[in-house]
Amino acid sequence: MKRNLPSFLLYLLSFLLLWEWLRPIEQLTDTNNLETFIAFMLISFACSFFKIKRIWKIIIKLFYILFFINRLHYEEGFFQLGWIMSFFMDIADNVELVWSRQWTELSNGFRTFLFFILLWLMVYLIEYWLLNRQRIFIFFFMTLVYITVLDTFTPYSAKAAIVRTVVVGFTIMGMLTFYRMLQKENVKVDSSFIRKWMVPLVGMIVFSVLVGMIAPKADPIWPDPVPYITANNDEVDNSAGLHRIGYGTNDANLGGPFIGDDKSVFVYEGSGKNYWKMETKDVYTGKGWLVSGANSERTVLTEEDIVPVEPAADSVATVKKTARVILNGSYNFNYFMYPAGVSKIMKVQPSTANGNQLEFEATNERISYYNGDQKPVVPSFFSVEFDSPQYNVTDLMVTTEFPPEMNPDYVEKYTVLPENLPARVKELAEEITAGKTNWFDKAKAVERYFSNSGYTYDQKDVAVPGENDDYVDQFLFDTKRGYCDNFSTSMAVLLRTLGIPTRWVKGYNGGDFQAYSEGDPSTQMYEVTNNNAHSWVEVFFPNQGWVPFEPTKGFTNDVSINYQMDGDSSGNSQVTPPANVKKPQQEEADETAPKPEAKKDMGGKAFWTNAANHWKLIVLIFILLAGSGAILYRYRGKWAPYGILLHYKFKKKDESLESAYLILLNQLDRYGLKRKEHQTLRNYAQYIDTFFSTREMTKLTTLYEQSMYRQSLPLGTWKESSELWENLIKKTIA
Repeated sequence: MKRNLPSFLLYLLSFLLLWEWLRPIEQLTDTNNLETFIAFMLISFACSFFKIKRIWKIIIKLFYILFFINRLHYEEGFFQLGWIMSFFMDIADNVELVWSRQWTELSNGFRTFLFFILLWLMVYLIEYWLLNRQRIFIFFFMTLVYITVLDTFTPYSAKAAIVRTVVVGFTIMGMLTFYRMLQKENVKVDSSFIRKWMVPLVGMIVFSVLVGMIAPKADPIWPDPVPYITANNDEVDNSAGLHRIGYGTNDANLGGPFIGDDKSVFVYEGSGKNYWKMETKDVYTGKGWLVSGANSERTVLTEEDIVPVEPAADSVATVKKTARVILNGSYNFNYFMYPAGVSKIMKVQPSTANGNQLEFEATNERISYYNGDQKPVVPSFFSVEFDSPQYNVTDLMVTTEFPPEMNPDYVEKYTVLPENLPARVKELAEEITAGKTNWFDKAKAVERYFSNSGYTYDQKDVAVPGENDDYVDQFLFDTKRGYCDNFSTSMAVLLRTLGIPTRWVKGYNGGDFQAYSEGDPSTQMYEVTNNNAHSWVEVFFPNQGWVPFEPTKGFTNDVSINYQMDGDSSGNSQVTPPANVKKPQQEEADETAPKPEAKKDMGGKAFWTNAANHWKLIVLIFILLAGSGAILYRYRGKWAPYGILLHYKFKKKDESLESAYLILLNQLDRYGLKRKEHQTLRNYAQYIDTFFSTREMTKLTTLYEQSMYRQSLPLGTWKESSELWENLIKKTIA
């Protein structure tokens, strides 16, 4: 096919037809950077149109794929060889996962690579149909089926897509029919003849589409299959639906799947990452959460007033902090998000000078914004001042029961449960906390329970409780699969069965780090998206106040707890270790020691003669040894840890913790979980725990920090930490 305007139109229309396959992906999946894949399709079609040699097409496409895989999934520069080795090692590991059919364990980098290859193949097939077969009806028909199925069974609306596909598809088929006729009749035509063919074709397509859009349409003979299927499925609640993730106010009926959404909600600037609270709820109904009381007590505030949230107890040390919040234009709530320990909301825009006012609702601790006519006002940015609590584990472990002088109504408010709550929920709570005497140990036991008891974090395949099902009971014993609402609600209910007061908290987690503020490296910028909408639990301790807990698998909150048992409540567990840790210097060799005399080579000539006679065998052995060495080096991440585990198996001294921890850091780096420059050990530990859905790295890091800043380790430290260390080493070779 010649490179002229008609052939250019064919390639352009084919690109638009293939684009219809990508449009729903960003809406229905967690795939980001879709423009990168669209650009790859454009480059592929351009290479074909300009008839670039095959070898150069392959080089261009491979360069593009590798460049954007590096940009999307690796922090090293493109021309640094380290990431390339990691990438090929990742491919080898993922091929093993594919072979063993562990599809869910594939890495994001390998998924991106496969998606590029899929697009490459699709462009090649379209090119083959266009140039060789000059037929595209099958692909056109498959595209129509694809978008109509998505329109029927997913939230994707294909009304405009169907119109675009029909126009593009019929145009391509008309042009290909014209070219087939020319080839069959062996007729040479000029541009005027082509116009005589194309003008009626375009007119017919436009007329047909307009008639189809304007003409009245009869009601469907068959009902919508989705409601029909769900209505006849006893296991599906008809009220359930597929929701887009994000903050919402109605939590009366929890459950059901979510679609991810990475649309930005707000950006904040502060001295560290924070969880952002929007509201709390205290009434568990068996299906979801409500706020107690018909009318919540409201307090009108100015920007200088203290926000009357329940403060931490006077015995809790605090650190005064500030943060600046900039909300995205798509944020449509008139509520403020705030960290734990909030004291003031300041510098609000639109300003309170215009008659706007803040209102604090005591029942659910929600801060709203209204104008003088009590109409909601959506803030665009504001600053928040807060006293970040710094808890001490010794103080938290004091409480074993409610003080008798406490208000019984307050106790009942945060411990009440539905009368029809299945008894096995309380039995499970008692089993989890067996042997624990104080509230903090019980709360931590329940928090840890979800990490190692077969529970799975999932936003898609999540059940909805039936009419006779309890939301928590269904998750704990039947499905064991869900997201933050399932985990947090279950922890709150389990603790309430033990008489420990809890409440359910909604808001956002800390988001993703963006950059350090210019001129002030202690201040960081974080972005929070709809995907960061989150729920967690707060437990009430009479001598401490409300303390947050994070039961959701794979998440770690920012609460600061000093685990030193010396009673010093001013300490902070988030201590940055020194930049360079000195290792014990090796003893220098004694240069004065007598050196053994070299033995005389009495059989050198015979050796070389024998080697010359068997050179083929020697070369073969050398190749085998080199190949074996290369294989062993290539898979050193698989076998070397076993030697490390064996070496430390017989270590008994507590001093072994320091060297073992440094070896673990090297192994994690070799595994591909690289520690960023200037990243603290505690922040890196949270990243590792999120990756492996565990809390072991954070615990081990805490013990390591304690060992670094103490003259002598507590007796039994290595025995306590060796199991954590072994588990993490094994995860890198699993």
